[in-house]
Amino acid sequence: MTDAPAEADRAPGAPHPRETRALIGQDAAEAAFLDAYTSGRMHHAWLITGPRGVGKATLAWRIARFLLATPKDDGGGLFAAPPPPATLDIDPDHPVAHRTAALSDPGLFLLRRPWDEKAERLRQEITVDEVRRLKHFFELSAADGGRRVVIVDAADEMNTSAANALLKLLEEPPADTTLLLIAHQPSRLLPTILSRCRRLRCRSLDAPEIAEALAQAGADPGPDAAALAALSEGSVGAAIRLIGLDGLQLYADLVATLADPNDRPRALKLADGVAGRQNADRFALLIELFDLFLARAARTGTLGPPDPEAARGEADLLARLSPSSIASRRWAEIAQDLGARARHGRAVNLDPAALILDMVLKVHETAARLAA
Repeated sequence: MTDAPAEADRAPGAPHPRETRALIGQDAAEAAFLDAYTSGRMHHAWLITGPRGVGKATLAWRIARFLLATPKDDGGGLFAAPPPPATLDIDPDHPVAHRTAALSDPGLFLLRRPWDEKAERLRQEITVDEVRRLKHFFELSAADGGRRVVIVDAADEMNTSAANALLKLLEEPPADTTLLLIAHQPSRLLPTILSRCRRLRCRSLDAPEIAEALAQAGADPGPDAAALAALSEGSVGAAIRLIGLDGLQLYADLVATLADPNDRPRALKLADGVAGRQNADRFALLIELFDLFLARAARTGTLGPPDPEAARGEADLLARLSPSSIASRRWAEIAQDLGARARHGRAVNLDPAALILDMVLKVHETAARLAA
């Protein structure tokens, strides 16, 4: 028996956004949509933006359930219109809630990266063939006469052909259709797509909201919730990934390695710990944590050490490495340089241990020059 194919829009270790009932920290975005709905200024296309893992997809699914479960107002009838809704919540036992959870609602179309049966993995982009399936969806759902909702997760994963095909739909949208485009990097979208969408911005979550969202997802932040919130930078998706890959300990090991340029064995242990195909996820995470450490070093030179620190001794190390605005600018430059090295190294399949050791050495060299 084989496992079910992975879902491109599900974060590893987290429930799918369609299974997440409460939206945490995005009251302003939800209120903006409800205001447009209740005032009769509904747009046919919405671009939901913000950092990864802050609830953009959860908001899209809440909007989809709400629209599919709320009857259209035809302006007629013998009775007074119901009061305008104050929330996007619908009854968990509503048939729409059950159908959307099972991806079986006839009024809903989910556009996402498909599963490649031959390669047995997710495709790297949304292809034009996936967008063309929308034509069949509209043909089948036309006879129903109700609302239709299309969720694109994520729109910045479309290739050029797919984006152009979707643009035609945005230019001439079918009646009673709402398109919800989720974008982690909206700058990657065609300007013509951006111009045809109304934007809903989702913000980063604060530490209490991260804790609440983790509890809802069934994830335990452990005793270091403050450090987890600092490293996740307001993203519950990032926090879940850090928990699953023991990211707090990995960051603590990185800080300890960078604190002592003479501890060669520790550097080798850090590098060897992410080597091999079985450690590909931890290797990718360590590269991201490297970038985060350098960003925190750059900020320290102008804003002071972070509070709270994300690992024991981090604040002292950052204060020593980046005591001034001059050092701050240098660390920002190094962050760009090492980021480019890491991307190139991964593209050419450079040995992960060698790449990590090279990055550690570059930080030590930069620290020595700044100290001199």
